[in-house]
Amino acid sequence: MSRRWQGLLALAALGLAAVVLIAVELANGALDYGESNVADPCVQREPYPGEGFEATIQRIVLDGLDGAACELNTTREELVLSVDPELGRDVEWDDEALERAVRAGLLESIAEAEARGSIGGLEARLMREVVERAPLDWLVQGGTSIADLLGGL
Repeated sequence: MSRRWQGLLALAALGLAAVVLIAVELANGALDYGESNVADPCVQREPYPGEGFEATIQRIVLDGLDGAACELNTTREELVLSVDPELGRDVEWDDEALERAVRAGLLESIAEAEARGSIGGLEARLMREVVERAPLDWLVQGGTSIADLLGGL
C-alpha cells in the first residue's frame, strides 16, 4: 500500500472517529448541556432530604419561598435574587408585595410542617413569631446567628 493510500486511510479513520464521537455526545444529551431547568414553584417538589431540626428548617424555608414565588408568578431563584439590592433585579412587584408573599409563604409552610408533625406547637409558634417580625432579607437569605436577627430589629 502506498503512502498516499495510508494517509487517506488514516484521514478516513479520523473522520469516522469524529462522527462516532459526535453521535455518542448527542445521544448522551449534548444538545441540552448548559440549559437551565428551573422547577415550577407552584408544583410540589421532592422534600429536602435529611432528618432532624436543621433539615426541617430547610424544608420549611424552601417550601415557603416556593409559595411566595408562586404567588408572585416567578421562580424561587428569581425571588431570592430580587431581594439583593446589589443585583438590581428588575422585577414586577414592589417591596410590600414581596414582603407579604414571603411572609405568607413561610407561614403556610410552617402550618404544613406542624400538620405533618415535623415540628411541635411550641416550635411552630416561635417560628411564626420570627416570620412575622424578622427583617425580610434575613428571612430570605437566612441569618447566620441570633445577633443578625437582633441587630436588624
